[in-house]
This record gives sequence, C-alpha cells and structure tokens, in this order.
Amino acid sequence: MKVLHINSYYYSSRFYKNLYDEEIKNGLDIDVFVPVPYSFKETGFDFGQYTTVSRNHGKYDRYIFHLKHYKIYKDITRKYKIENYSIIHAHSLFSNGYIAMKLKQDYGVPYIVAVRDTDANVFFRKMLYLRKTGINILKEANKIVFLSKAYKDSVIGKYIPIDLREEIYSKAVVIPNGIDKFWLKNTGKAKEIQERDRIKLLQVGVVSKRKNTPTTIKTVEILQNRGYEVDFTIVGRINNNSIYKQIKDKQFTKYISHVPKEELIEIYRENDIFVMPSITETFGLVYAEAMSQGLPVIYTRSQGFDGQFEDGEVGYSVNCFDIEEIADRIICILDNYNTISKRAIKKSMKFDWNVLVDNYQRLYKNIFNNENNDFSI
Repeated sequence: MKVLHINSYYYSSRFYKNLYDEEIKNGLDIDVFVPVPYSFKETGFDFGQYTTVSRNHGKYDRYIFHLKHYKIYKDITRKYKIENYSIIHAHSLFSNGYIAMKLKQDYGVPYIVAVRDTDANVFFRKMLYLRKTGINILKEANKIVFLSKAYKDSVIGKYIPIDLREEIYSKAVVIPNGIDKFWLKNTGKAKEIQERDRIKLLQVGVVSKRKNTPTTIKTVEILQNRGYEVDFTIVGRINNNSIYKQIKDKQFTKYISHVPKEELIEIYRENDIFVMPSITETFGLVYAEAMSQGLPVIYTRSQGFDGQFEDGEVGYSVNCFDIEEIADRIICILDNYNTISKRAIKKSMKFDWNVLVDNYQRLYKNIFNNENNDFSI
C-alpha cells in the first residue's frame, strides 16, 4: 500500500515526523508533500527522505483560496504519479483536503482528511464563502479524522447542515495525536500534595490570547481569596505583550521562556496541576506531556482534549471563562490528588505513536478494502 500525505502544517508542527517515521518502521510506503510559499526559509530540520518541501505559491496567494490551491494542485501533479497511490492522507480540511478532493475527482484515489482548529475556527466560522467547499470536501472524503469525540461533535453540530450530519458522522473516526517518545520513556512518578493549601499550577505553551492566561491568573486570585497559597508558572514564548505584562505584574507568577524538553520535564515534575483553559484547541500535546509526568490536567470543555477521558479520570473539563468553576475543579483534584496523578501517568500511554500508527494503518486498509469499522479509540 502506497500513501501520499499532504501536509502544509508540517514545517511548523514538527511532531508529525513521529507519525511518518513510525509508518516507515511499520513497512508502509509513504511520501509526504509539504506546500510552502516561495519565501519559505530552510531551518535545518530533517523532514525525512520521504518528504518533498515544495515552494509553489506567493505569500499573498493565501488571500485568494482557489488561486493558491490551483498552484499547489498543478505542482503536486507534476511531482508525483498520483495514480500510483492507494490512499491520500490530507492533514487539514480546507487547505490540504481541497487538494485531496481534486485528486480523487481526477485520479480516483480515495482520501482521508483531518479537521484542525484552523478549519473550524477560521475557515468555517469566518470565511462563509468557503463553507460549501468545506462541506463538499467532507462529503467526498472516505474517512474524516477528529482528535476527540468532543471536537467531532462540536464541529459537525455547528457547521454541517442537519440533512448531512448522519452521513458525516458515519465517516468520522477519532484518533488523537501522539506525544514524543521522550515523554513515555521518561514517565514521572505519581505525585502527592505535601501541603494541601499550597498549590503549584503550570501552563506550557505560547503566551497568546488563545491560551487564555488572564483567566488562569484570575482563578489564582479566587483560590487565594479562599485561603490557598498558589504559585503559577508559565512556560513558552511571548506572542502577546499585554498578557506578558499581566504575568510580570503578579507576585505569584513566574515566567520561563521556551526551553528544550530535557529542561521542561523537570519543570513539569516541580509542579502539581497543569491548567490551560484555552479558548480554542485542536488537541493540545502539552496536556498529554503533563500527564506523563503525573500532573492532573484542567482543559476546556468541547475543545480538542475534552472527551479523551471521563471527567475526573485524569482531570476536568471547564468553561474556559468561568473562573469559579476552574477554581472548584482544581479543588476537586486536590481532594483525590494521588489517585488522579497515578491515573494520569497510566493513561498517558494512550498517546504512544506506536499505538496510533497501528490505528492509521487499520484505517488505510479499511478504506483500501472498502470496509466499514469503528476506529474510535
């Protein structure tokens, strides 16, 4: 079986290399096509010998959807013999899925398509003139991959016409992202809270509006008013200076710039609870990383990580703007901390790329053999 991956996000989301390397190890014959603008600069990152990073459009072409993707389509058909592939795997709905749909129409090659946060919260929500295109891509797809059940239900419920929902649901599968094997090879020990009224909270990720750090800061103040002593550590590069100012103005906050995983693992282990009520999130690898080090997690209801586990199993989902609820859920974790910490470590194995690649290979075979099985895990 020969698989063509189309992934315009690979150059910025390098965790995909875990997927591709594991597929190669499992004997799959793959090629990865990464369309980038002419202005793309090499970074020295090893994308793998199976990858072609192709400069094929201008930076302003992104404002004219069909022009940009016409250029990408012409380029991919020049570089590959499309008819030689068994499956096309598109890693986003609009940008990559549109190309996959056109290739299926012209060459008859089936495709699976993943739905990302950008698809839902930019293309579907803001670009109304492209909604019909997005729906057509979903209708033509052989399978549709969501990262969680909650995200699947949210996207289909908001953006798919009622008369098409059953058809789309029938093709939708749930396969989460995996985390770097570093975290699973170096899992932490189950943690205990030494002083229940002293809590160390942690957020890891770009300091931006989407990560909703100001809400967590307000939550800390609620907890302080309830008699808790709280430290809040934020790790990640700055993308919003006004939020950074709020962080620096608080005595209970500590900011650490982006650090390599060998240092980050120690920061995880030094803290008690991972709290990141993002406004939107396709998945959130950092929740799974935190779990691998024994940290219970607080995540946003109906966003990417929600639905991976039952509420209370490894942490809790919350309304991302409800500071009282977030504070209450942190206290719920304290009430059963050691048990939740143990479960978090055990359940982090769900995000092992070996397991996830097995699911993708079964999905490819399912399409290739024209079968219909449930691949939600």
